[in-house]
Amino acid sequence: MTTEQPPNNSNSLNKNRSEDNNLNDGLSKEPLLQDSAATQPPFVDEHEFNIRLADNDNYDGLTFEVIEAEVAEGKRVVSRGVYLAPNLITTLSLLSGFFSILASTQGEFYKASLAIFLSAILDGADGRVARMLNAQSPFGEQYDSLADMLAFGVAPAILIYSFALEPLGRIGIGCAFVFTACGAFRLARFNVQIGEVDKKYFVGLASPLAAILVTAAVMVAVDHNEWVGQYDTLVMMLFAAWVVICGLLMVSNVKYYSFKEFDKKKVPFVVLIVGVLIMSIALYDIPVGILAIGIIYALSGIFTTLKSKM
Repeated sequence: MTTEQPPNNSNSLNKNRSEDNNLNDGLSKEPLLQDSAATQPPFVDEHEFNIRLADNDNYDGLTFEVIEAEVAEGKRVVSRGVYLAPNLITTLSLLSGFFSILASTQGEFYKASLAIFLSAILDGADGRVARMLNAQSPFGEQYDSLADMLAFGVAPAILIYSFALEPLGRIGIGCAFVFTACGAFRLARFNVQIGEVDKKYFVGLASPLAAILVTAAVMVAVDHNEWVGQYDTLVMMLFAAWVVICGLLMVSNVKYYSFKEFDKKKVPFVVLIVGVLIMSIALYDIPVGILAIGIIYALSGIFTTLKSKM
């Protein structure tokens, strides 16, 4: 007589456990693939990997990477990293603007003015280096605008306020702030109009030139200080009006020649002689010469605009 044994379910239990484990493994593969987006598989090219990284990376934790997307030839292009040479030059321009602010607060107005001039030179150099090396990027454009805001929007306003506008109290603060705010408006408008306006012209006075006009006026006043103690109130009012005018020119719709394509064209030989004469006159008194050239350039845009309207 045989006794009936209960069915042995060990094999079926092991089988179910194995299926559950496989199911769990399958469910866990999807987040693992997303979390490991920073590890580039050998079968994915760099462009596809950058797109996956930009789409899946949540940027948690400590990271020192720049991921930017742009449209090139009708396709979305995602890249990592920054171009070294132009961004280092922009950083030097930012440093010069920062040094100018420190010098202005310490009463060293001539050093502060020279630092703004150096920022203007570096600001022109970083764009040309980027174009020469084909190293233009959205990050570089935004970084350049932020550096320009400090060097040509904040630093000149603090310089002229510390030099001449502080005794005017709130009026002096307001005039200096008008210049800073107009500089911010100018840079924001320039960024949104990239590719929409003719590169031959600036719409509104460029912020570096507006900063140079303010800075050159301070340098002229420092060099020719016979007015100290005699016409202080008049000079303060003139500086207040001057900084507001320079700020408003930045946000105006007056068109100024940008000289971006000037070096690609031939000019008559007499133009070179005129340039030498202008530099010779400017060397007699450099701040006065720079201020005079800047005023002529600012008036040229106004004259051209009025002529076109008439």
